[in-house]
Amino acid sequence: MRNQTTVPHYTGPLLIRDTAQALLDARDRGARAWTGSLDLGRSDGEARLDAAQWHWRGTAYPYPEPPRERTIHWFDGDDWAVVSRYAGSLIKLVPTPWGAPTFEIDGIKMLPTSKESPLDDARRKVALVQPHGKAVLDTCGGLGYFAACCLDAGVARILSFEKNDSVLWLRTLNPWSPDPDAATSGGRLPLGHDDVSQAIASLPDASFDALLHDPPRFGIAGELYSQAFYDQLARVLRRGGSLFHYTGTPNRLTSGRDVPREVARRLEKAGFRAQPALDGVLAQRR
Repeated sequence: MRNQTTVPHYTGPLLIRDTAQALLDARDRGARAWTGSLDLGRSDGEARLDAAQWHWRGTAYPYPEPPRERTIHWFDGDDWAVVSRYAGSLIKLVPTPWGAPTFEIDGIKMLPTSKESPLDDARRKVALVQPHGKAVLDTCGGLGYFAACCLDAGVARILSFEKNDSVLWLRTLNPWSPDPDAATSGGRLPLGHDDVSQAIASLPDASFDALLHDPPRFGIAGELYSQAFYDQLARVLRRGGSLFHYTGTPNRLTSGRDVPREVARRLEKAGFRAQPALDGVLAQRR
């Protein structure tokens, strides 16, 4: 791997509009403390309130202006800042009703959140490849929800790749993203800052028991839907191993294009048996 990430995760508070407003309301009522979640629903804790500042986990913070809707703020050491970055594209962590956030690239939501938590959505997909005790390749790590579910399910090892610097930065601020260096990960989550379409060539043959492939849409990363890449997936997966490939249903209504069917055909050609499953394709290496 070009670079295995070891950036520490942020441990300070994260504020969304409702949380910030609740803190301000409690202060204005003269309350001495407020109890609620300051880590996007991961846990509840108590903040001690003074007139000029509030305290959480032994650190003092200034009172914020309420964040805009669909915005998360973190404390950067000087002031409250939006959890977003611009590096050619605007990449932003976005709150959901479920606690675990999604993220957007130039306003396009990267994870489904309309009906359930993105973490629960990931859990259903991960269950298809039954990761317990297995070596798993996670090709496009994103916020790490596939990896988190694999760790919870008792995976032996999950090698995860993420190409985008800003997405890796979002992971360090998201309390729902697994920390590769945390004791709970137990060294089972090497996280590579690499383009998997290139890095996969250096992985040994038949070195994984299962694969999870959640690429950006075809128009952004067509190389991750190519026959050449699917041939590489088949090469690194042992015979009988499983692959879940997220596809969604892009362009079906406007152009009639059936991306899941196209994916299944290419996977069959690469040496898989493939069938539709959830919002993607489930395949087994022949």
